[in-house]
Amino acid sequence: MAVDFEVRVDFDRLRRYRLERARAALEASELGALLCFDVNNVRYLTSTQIGEWVRDKVCRYALLARGQEPVLWDFGSAAKHHRLYAPWLAPERSRAGMLGLRGSVAPEAGLMDRAAAEIRALLEEAGVADQPIGLDIAELPMVFALQRAGLEVRDGQQVMLDARQVKSRDEIALLSTSAALVDGAYQLISEILKPGVRENEIVAQVNEFLYAQGSDDVEAINAVSGERCSPHPHNFSDRMIRPGDQAFFDIIQSYNGYRTCYYRTFCVGRATTAQRDAYRRAREWIDAAIEMVKPGVTTDQIARLWPKAEEFGFADEMEAFGLQFGHGLGLALHERPIVSRLNSLEHPVEIKEGMVFALETYCPASDGVSAARIEEEVVVTASGCEVITRFPAEELFVANAY
Repeated sequence: MAVDFEVRVDFDRLRRYRLERARAALEASELGALLCFDVNNVRYLTSTQIGEWVRDKVCRYALLARGQEPVLWDFGSAAKHHRLYAPWLAPERSRAGMLGLRGSVAPEAGLMDRAAAEIRALLEEAGVADQPIGLDIAELPMVFALQRAGLEVRDGQQVMLDARQVKSRDEIALLSTSAALVDGAYQLISEILKPGVRENEIVAQVNEFLYAQGSDDVEAINAVSGERCSPHPHNFSDRMIRPGDQAFFDIIQSYNGYRTCYYRTFCVGRATTAQRDAYRRAREWIDAAIEMVKPGVTTDQIARLWPKAEEFGFADEMEAFGLQFGHGLGLALHERPIVSRLNSLEHPVEIKEGMVFALETYCPASDGVSAARIEEEVVVTASGCEVITRFPAEELFVANAY
């Protein structure tokens, strides 16, 4: 969605911002370098991506050493493609790499030892081989290979999360556009949510809509209706929608890598008093949380606004985790801050301007089967927050009312 007559997302500025944030976080740490295998971190450092299929392969990795430009190892010919179309990476810093595809090529083949030796040589060149190297995620054989190469391996995941928690204006624009795709998806759902349609049919049509509108990854769609609403199963099924059902949906997808997590609840044809009461309470809980959001507030202050697990039918906060919940959004679905009674009361995090996160609440209905689920995405501003999820949710939406 770029044009020549308006300034919208400046991708050069976006690339610079992300790399500068990562460099600053690295400088503030005890590490000499970061070695990233998480595809979101690789994209953050190098502004490259070759498809959602690589997410679980652990086959792309990037190295950022102090004072150096990032080095990327990518899947086969993708490295040559980057040398043609990703000029922000110097040609010698876009390399082909292969570690074994989750053990399909056994470590004994030596690919990991070869990679570890190459990484050590680059660290020696940068003068940081005697300093710890931080990893975000890795296969154990690769960790062992790095240790055999004489490198001290530490956790680098927290450093990258530090870098990514405050979003730039371009990241916020992409997150808002991503949310706009889901605004449209909910309009579609409101029109097709009728008796006789199945949950999986709705999921199929929403997938088609999102990809047609420019989504680059529909990660998951929860479609939950009728007796499946309580407790929340976090999935979809082939259940057929019936008159009077309560149904809620979560659409998790990305636009230019930036993700949504965006729930809405509907009733089909008509709504009962129990369903409306559950929705009202879920709305009150989320509104109280949104009202609290501003720089300087800590996540425990938000979590305390929400009911304890035992107050809405769960044994403890672990079992209720993810129902009264907040989580950062960016290239990943779960970034900082994480807001929950499970972790935030004893380990609060300060909210900062430029953070983007989702707030979500859940309330079972007194009928024993229905439940309401609401989620809003917010951008933290200097004085409060802006909600960027815009499909109507102030009151329970009755789709195709009788």
